[in-house]
Amino acid sequence: MHFAAQTHVDNSFGNSFEFTKNNIYGTHVLLEACKVTGQIRRFIHVSTDEVYGETEEDAVVGNHEASQLLPTNPYSATKAGAEMLVMAYGRSYGLPVITTRGNNVYGPNQFPEKLIPKFILLAMRGQPLPIHGDGSNVRSYLYCEDVAEAFEVILHKGEVGHVYNIGTKKERRVIDVAKDMCKLFNMDPDSSIKFVENRPFNDQRYFLDDEKLKSLGWSERTIWEEGLKKTIEWYTSNPNWWGDVSGALLPHPRMLMMPGGVDRLVDGPENADFDSADVAINTSQIGVQIPSSKASGIAPKKPALKFLIYGKTGWIGGLLGKLCEKQQIQYEYGKGRLEDRSQLLADIQTIKPTHVFNAAGVTGRPNVDWCESHKTETIRTNVSGTLNLADVCREHGLLMINFATGCIFEYDAKHPEGSGIGFKEEDTPNFTGSFYSKTKAMVEELLKEYDNVCTLRVRMPISSDLNNPRNFITKIARYDKVVNIPNSMTILDELLPISMEMAKRNLRGIWNFTNPGVVSHNEILEMYKEYINPEFKWVNFTLEEQAKVIVAARSNNELDASKLKKEFPELLSIKESLIKYVFEPNKQQ
Repeated sequence: MHFAAQTHVDNSFGNSFEFTKNNIYGTHVLLEACKVTGQIRRFIHVSTDEVYGETEEDAVVGNHEASQLLPTNPYSATKAGAEMLVMAYGRSYGLPVITTRGNNVYGPNQFPEKLIPKFILLAMRGQPLPIHGDGSNVRSYLYCEDVAEAFEVILHKGEVGHVYNIGTKKERRVIDVAKDMCKLFNMDPDSSIKFVENRPFNDQRYFLDDEKLKSLGWSERTIWEEGLKKTIEWYTSNPNWWGDVSGALLPHPRMLMMPGGVDRLVDGPENADFDSADVAINTSQIGVQIPSSKASGIAPKKPALKFLIYGKTGWIGGLLGKLCEKQQIQYEYGKGRLEDRSQLLADIQTIKPTHVFNAAGVTGRPNVDWCESHKTETIRTNVSGTLNLADVCREHGLLMINFATGCIFEYDAKHPEGSGIGFKEEDTPNFTGSFYSKTKAMVEELLKEYDNVCTLRVRMPISSDLNNPRNFITKIARYDKVVNIPNSMTILDELLPISMEMAKRNLRGIWNFTNPGVVSHNEILEMYKEYINPEFKWVNFTLEEQAKVIVAARSNNELDASKLKKEFPELLSIKESLIKYVFEPNKQQ
């Protein structure tokens, strides 16, 4: 996906050659590199609605993808030129190109040369909001998450050689955007809005026909008020993210292009201290706090890690806290109940985490048979509560590491016992023998709709603490009889630190969170006898015999851990990990 470009129209009037260099020549270099590799399956070129030029004020039908390109400013002209190169490489060399033309995008992290972040930062400083001309120009705004979803749809469903408009028919005058901002910041629009000299040419309107993209299944989901509030919350929480941006906040910024691609905004004060004491903001209306910090000319450091952990009284949750202490990572345990949204919101607003770990859940005591007679309680936590937390985290832009289970599969004809063919992350769960597993499979499927979740399928967890009753080794060592079936398992001493590293790497999606390979009950107990208790003895029984003494069936399977192994090549096989992390440290002299 080719997003890179110089995009600010104001700057293109001052140094249009640099826009030609970046937007046309840069695109040409990238196209040539992709042609040479011969391995590109999709080249998605991100263009702009401005290539169509100005839409007539009374037009009721938007520009469709086959409309003529009539750019009116140097920026849009360079984007149109780049599109011609993309088209040529598709025709001449068979490069699988797709082009998108989008309306204005807004949201967290946007550089404040753009209208909405510029207005937010100026409002936070109590400074007037500059509007070019009379503010009657009309623009269409899409929230960044909706646009990201559009690109995902185009990537997977778009046709090579086609163009797709990414737009909305909900238009707003620039003056109305400024008034909305004043309302949220409790500012008087009459005294806070300042009309300044217009651009050399300022298109009155861009209006897109978005039916082609909608036919692929995409639609705008974030309403203007919600998106604007989320954006304001981010900027008020991160006022110095971009360092000294005073030059970008001028009504008519000019950009000096330095050799090597370093851009510097000029005509602004060199040092613009920004203290939260100078901010006039109605926090009661938008529900945010302004951090007290001063801006500097140096780009701010990213915030230190701080983990919010749910599951304080649980085994994995407790171990995560100890690991945070060992690694000197700030952490706090969540106080709220997963099913209570207001309590979760209070936790996040109070603790202000960078990542959330969900190790809370109902597994049943002493085992999953409990869930068979407590189905409502199991649903409340394992399904409703987990979804609630994921949704709150998504709303606040937080990654949630969710400790799930791999006990949603059982050996079958395609994955027979002893074959070495494990279930992959994309496989559909096939085990419904216990109500516990049903709820975990259900919530895993629903969590696929949340792009802020990293789901870790844990199986038969083991740790070096052989006194913990939740430890799989401790369990089977205390049973009168055990079955003997090879299974994938999770060595927590090795894998929990990896879960924290996954958070740092911002990994998402579903992961089989087990050590590679399988190990049977008997193999584990033989190691237990060798390393821990030479006098230990056990008796086996069959699955049929086991079924007579348990309420719910148990899952037996092998999970394919190759995805995790590829990300973490140092990951040990299950038997190697058992010896290194569990049995050697506990070896009886």
